[in-house]
Amino acid sequence: MGASPRRVLIVDDEKHQREALATLLSGWGYATLTAQDGQDALEKLGDFPAQAIVTDLDMPRLNGFDLLRKLAEQGNSPPTIVLTAYGTIENAVATVHDLGAYWFLEKPIKPAALKVLLARAVERSSLWLEKERLQRRLVYRGEMEEMAGRSAAMQQLFALIQQVAPSSAAVLITGESGTGKELVAQTIHRLSPRHDAPFVAINCAALPETLMESELFGHEKGSFTGAVERRSGCFELAQGGTLLLDEIAEMQPATQAKLLRVLEDGRVRRLGARNEVQVDVRVLAATNKNPETALSRGELRADLYYRLNVFQLALPPLREHKEDLPAIAEALLPDLNRKHGCRIAGLEPAVLARFRQHNWPGNVRELRNLLERAAILAQEGMITLSHLPQDFGAPSAAPGPAANGDLVSLRVGITVADAERELILKTLEHTRNNKTRAAEILGISLKTLHNKLKEYGSAEE
Repeated sequence: MGASPRRVLIVDDEKHQREALATLLSGWGYATLTAQDGQDALEKLGDFPAQAIVTDLDMPRLNGFDLLRKLAEQGNSPPTIVLTAYGTIENAVATVHDLGAYWFLEKPIKPAALKVLLARAVERSSLWLEKERLQRRLVYRGEMEEMAGRSAAMQQLFALIQQVAPSSAAVLITGESGTGKELVAQTIHRLSPRHDAPFVAINCAALPETLMESELFGHEKGSFTGAVERRSGCFELAQGGTLLLDEIAEMQPATQAKLLRVLEDGRVRRLGARNEVQVDVRVLAATNKNPETALSRGELRADLYYRLNVFQLALPPLREHKEDLPAIAEALLPDLNRKHGCRIAGLEPAVLARFRQHNWPGNVRELRNLLERAAILAQEGMITLSHLPQDFGAPSAAPGPAANGDLVSLRVGITVADAERELILKTLEHTRNNKTRAAEILGISLKTLHNKLKEYGSAEE
């Protein structure tokens, strides 16, 4: 059963009954502990973190009904399967619904039924614990997978994720490449009621138009050349769960129209099929483009955008929250240690100082790649400056528009006012319409930039 056996607490006042159950469950691979009544069970749960409870109802001191009430008051109780000799509908309703038990079984129990219910109860408990751990990491440690931070920007992001995750609303996740859009989508799924159903992601930029419809909606055998067998699309694969449409603005308009229809009526038709299939899927979308710019250029249909943009999460680029660099590095290192068999303890202060000089055009992905290289070189102890590329973090390496190859060409005879306008608009294009960053590059205040854009009558304002 591995290093973490599945733990079940058995509660019954009849010794032979609880011992027989313990023997049965041990044979199924469970670690068991027995208690003679509800009071005994509450005392033992402190040292035995059960993933499920199997309990009788009629017991002295503290009976099964009162045990369930106590567990409900304490909160976070494991799923409980109730066994009783008094198999009435009234008891079933009281225990399963009113008292929060997981299920109700009448004595004498059928081992096959108990085995199935117990497996499901333990699985449910494990999923709930994973969700609880993730929520605690978000709230108390400011950490989400490989993203971490106590900055205002990251704390606001984590708070919004927790608010939207339990709903069924569509979410549009925006941000530059490498900021962690898919990690955010996975976290929303894991914190949602759909967490035990599939999470499926499709990169809309990675597939040609001829294959995109098949990937999304599936196809029947013989529906096109190369369709040698029937295949389910992403919507069917994500049934009951979550589908992430990554780089949604790269999808062709014709496919966007078909996608919109599926989102509106919840039905898909495989290519070559006569009938439609009903699907229940929560859709998340992500893009590294400014959505308004993609709309104005015709890259994203307005009706699809408004259907997906029920709730928008904008991920900040790493250069805007460099104070989180130590926390993010700390969150990344354990995985890198496992991956490469290293024993990296941390980063020297000089390395963090060099990190703060860098502008991180590749965001968290760039940071992870840099740390991975350094970990391989260092193997153990602290990462030092000697483990970084020689020119990393030098002032000349801080990327501005020209450093990224975005040169502004001005013709001879252009007026100063027109040159200024061209420079401002090109800088905005370089920053993907991030006005705060554009003002920083231009060396002007944000207010001045807004005034200039109003003067130009820019569509970006």
